[in-house]
Amino acid sequence: MFGLPKSTELKKQLPKNAIYAKFRMNTAAKEKIDADISRITIVNEVTAEKINVDKGEEVGSFFVMHVALKRRDFDEKNIVTLSKLIPQKMLMVLEFDGKIKITTFHTKLMQTDWKEIDSYTLELKGLNLDKVWENIIVQIGDVTIEQGNTLEQQIVSDDKKQKLLKEIERLEKMARNEKQPKKKFEIVQKINKMKKGLEG
Repeated sequence: MFGLPKSTELKKQLPKNAIYAKFRMNTAAKEKIDADISRITIVNEVTAEKINVDKGEEVGSFFVMHVALKRRDFDEKNIVTLSKLIPQKMLMVLEFDGKIKITTFHTKLMQTDWKEIDSYTLELKGLNLDKVWENIIVQIGDVTIEQGNTLEQQIVSDDKKQKLLKEIERLEKMARNEKQPKKKFEIVQKINKMKKGLEG
């Protein structure tokens, strides 16, 4: 899968019942996961030896899991739950109706758009496994790390920008509908202040 080396390939099914039992999930939690997910299979285990790079200080290995979905409009919370239940670095390949989306949890759920199953190749770039993993996060989250930032700092910064842009959009809509000139002026001033913050 994704053009990963043959040496990384596995085929180990993870029965949902085993996950439920291990983590003592209640009926409501089981039903939520059951509503979205039909099957979970570990398809790759990537280690430093298998891809011929140095070991990482933080990342010893990571797994690629194939998750067959029952519906395209799945609940993201179920994928987050699954990520947190299994204490490993993981990429989840969500598949529905011949299309896939790659997700991973790194401070938040990061995901690609839906793509044709054969059109996605994962680039393994880096001299050690820490760097390889970081570059995968960058690919999936479409993150551009600005100079002086760590990956985590960049994710936080991008999140703040996204929230600010949404708030600007909301206020611009409010300004368009506002009839009172004084109120409209106040909203526009607020928008301008936020836009300056974005530039900074």
